[in-house]
Amino acid sequence: ASLAEWGTREARWNSEKEEAVSRFAKAAADLQVELSQLRSENANLKAGKAQAEAARESIAGKIGCTAETLRKWVRQGERDSGVRLGATTTEQQRIKELEREVRELRKANEILKLASAFFAQAELDRRLK
Repeated sequence: ASLAEWGTREARWNSEKEEAVSRFAKAAADLQVELSQLRSENANLKAGKAQAEAARESIAGKIGCTAETLRKWVRQGERDSGVRLGATTTEQQRIKELEREVRELRKANEILKLASAFFAQAELDRRLK
């Protein structure tokens, strides 16, 4: 390659390098703006959370329960109304009923296994006599 070609290549590389640096600087500035917005949103969320906690404390004291109990009631109400994901009160009751039924069936199954083994042994003893 001739010296003129090298000069042209170098000029093109410099131009591409300047363009890349410019794009990087713009992206960095955009990220700084976005970071600033996120920090502001985070501060607002923290302030809202603190206000909600203060409100829970105040209301809980007035109705004679703890703030944590009130928070749980509100969360469950949100689940029941479909605002929040999770098992509704009705679903939780049904789950408890089914778990109780499973425990009872397992106990009954164990009793039947023991009775079956007892009667099988008794039958074997009777045949051997």
